[in-house]
Amino acid sequence: MTAAAQRILVTGAAGFVGSHVAARLAAMGHHVTGCDNFNDYYDPQLKHDRVAALLAPAGIACEQVELADAAAVDALYARVAPTLVVHLAAQAGVRYSLQNPGAYIQSNLVGFGNILEASRKAGVQHLLYASSSSVYGANAKVPFSEDDLTDEPVSLYAATKKSNELMAHAYSQLYKLPATGLRFFTVYGPWGRPDMAYFSFTEKMVRGDAIGVFAEGKLTRDFTYIDDIVEGVVRLLFKPSEGKPVPHAVFNIGNDQPVTVLEFIATLENALGVQAHKEFLPMQPGDVPATHADTRKLREWVGFAPSTTLAEGLGRFSAWYREHFSGR
Repeated sequence: MTAAAQRILVTGAAGFVGSHVAARLAAMGHHVTGCDNFNDYYDPQLKHDRVAALLAPAGIACEQVELADAAAVDALYARVAPTLVVHLAAQAGVRYSLQNPGAYIQSNLVGFGNILEASRKAGVQHLLYASSSSVYGANAKVPFSEDDLTDEPVSLYAATKKSNELMAHAYSQLYKLPATGLRFFTVYGPWGRPDMAYFSFTEKMVRGDAIGVFAEGKLTRDFTYIDDIVEGVVRLLFKPSEGKPVPHAVFNIGNDQPVTVLEFIATLENALGVQAHKEFLPMQPGDVPATHADTRKLREWVGFAPSTTLAEGLGRFSAWYREHFSGR
């Protein structure tokens, strides 16, 4: 870790991962500025709640900025003058990319292109950006390794994330911009996204509604607790790739403990003390059969890999959910 305080820009700072990362960096003594476009992909109130609960107490300002607007991004960089950038803003969600592909082109391609160019012009020392385990597609080989081929995405969301890796590599090649891509594996925990299965299942189970279980619940996922994600992000931010001639790398950040959806539901039932009513549905377009992170590269580079058990993580999420939504 670096001892000197850095000026760090965190994009998507009102989001799930971004708010936790920004708060952690501020707690370490760095000068953190956040930005977010506060879109309505899910209820923006949750984003404002994160700002109030996680960012404001740490003294972090979160500006409303549309990253697809190049002039707005240039102005943001001029105000912040960041030495490090953690780019976590993106249009998330696999299934929504089937309904609104334009949002993914604007946020994930145009927006990221503007971040790359602004980072180049500003001489940023390290750009850390979010990729996704979705880039592995329907890869039959598990666990997924960073060396596996990732040129057959099964959703537009995955295609944009793979494109981000290629764009960053090109900027690193051309301009020697140190950049690191993070392939996140199913992040969950307090202050999470309500479109994710663990969150929507919890809402429905607490209400007594049925939950939709795709592919007979046999899909497997590598659920990764938010605190582990934050630890990996922070360690990697202060240790950019030394790759030559291209200072670019990608890392898996996953728990390396995949479970079936049915096992996940059983663990959530135990955490909530509520029985789930299951409605079995066919596999959805864009879904993949399994995700499983090989984390050896991460462990070797920063001496850390996620390890929080699903039971422990869902227990913490359930306690937060009960507290945050009680009385609403």
